[in-house]
Amino acid sequence: MQKLSLAALAICLLLTGCAIGGANRTPGKKVSFMVFGDPAELAAYQQLVDAFRAVHPDIQVELRHVASQGDYQKQLVTAFSAGAEPDVMLLNYRRVLQFAANGGLEPVGSYLDNSQSLHAADLYPEALEAFQWDGKTWCIPQNVSSLVVYYNRSLFDAAGVAYPSAGWTWDDFLQTARTLTRDLDGDGQIDQYGAGVSPELMRLAPFIWQNGGELVDDPAQPTRLAFDSPAALAAFQWFVDLQVQEHVVPDATAEQAEDSETRFMNGRLGVYLNSRRTVPTFRTIEGLDWDVAPLPQGVQPAGILHSDAYCLSARAQDKGSAWTLIEFANTVAGQTLMATTGRTVPSLRQVAESPAFLDSQQRPASSRVFLDTIPLLRRVPLLQKWPTIEETASREIERAFYGQASVEEAAAAAVSLTLPYFQDK
Repeated sequence: MQKLSLAALAICLLLTGCAIGGANRTPGKKVSFMVFGDPAELAAYQQLVDAFRAVHPDIQVELRHVASQGDYQKQLVTAFSAGAEPDVMLLNYRRVLQFAANGGLEPVGSYLDNSQSLHAADLYPEALEAFQWDGKTWCIPQNVSSLVVYYNRSLFDAAGVAYPSAGWTWDDFLQTARTLTRDLDGDGQIDQYGAGVSPELMRLAPFIWQNGGELVDDPAQPTRLAFDSPAALAAFQWFVDLQVQEHVVPDATAEQAEDSETRFMNGRLGVYLNSRRTVPTFRTIEGLDWDVAPLPQGVQPAGILHSDAYCLSARAQDKGSAWTLIEFANTVAGQTLMATTGRTVPSLRQVAESPAFLDSQQRPASSRVFLDTIPLLRRVPLLQKWPTIEETASREIERAFYGQASVEEAAAAAVSLTLPYFQDK
């Protein structure tokens, strides 16, 4: 399916009556809209804003962009502290509570209930429920992404290795990574690595769940991390051994010289673990023959939710216009536009099951992998201090991954250092 032109999209919306008026909107107001991502992702959001302007010319949208997700979070925290946050912002479910719990976000449940074009039942519950807390819906998810395996088909073909498929195991993953890790010029240095994965909690978590472990002691009422359980430690050790023992993943020096995402784009990495967000960038790389596959399975299948949503500032001057932007972005037309850019796994079932997302002529050809994974998705706890817990734990995971601490030492440190943050929920 080719991308809709802005003019065609506008005509479609107007003729079918799906343009949104936006209750309590003040004509001529400006709505600030803040997003993060690389240039290809920014281009996707710019297309969305342009389409919105074509249908709602009375609402000016100021698109703010921060490339790094880490810098984005820092700037948002600073903006909220100064009372200068954007009217609409993109937030991952893991970070919503740090703003919602302090009164920084406007619940959007009533807007959703009164919408003529957007209905809760049309959204994947796995995504919508991630943004519900204290009996309220705080944001509208645009995305129901998950962690998957990106793989370089050319490298698999050259090595005579079968492409990964549903049901492949940790052992299959390791054997594949071993085969694809190669010294191409005989100088004793690895030139092509089998796998690339970031040493952080969001990458380790699904493997802990797959091994029968938990991230926290009680998923409903967590009081501590549970990295020190036998099941979690075993999964943690398998994850770390990919680098420390097997050397199929770049070490710290190699990763600093060329990060795994760049290495994959340059054709020197067999498989790379990430969410949907890298698709627009990968599509720009000429000559890169790639696709996606599900995560390898442990003793039980499990995936991890990667979902972002459009959230409304409680201090927005024109909440009606801000909601109109959020609503438009999550209509069939809005989500179809974003789906054609490759950025999202649409949270609207209708769009996710449409050619806009599943078109096999657009990479990845196996986009249905993302949909097949949805029933297996789990999510991290909703805690106000979860971002700090995650950051602290990820530092310990990184220490173990690069051989600076044993798995047992890193797990114990992660549990101990994060204990105080669980008390502020």
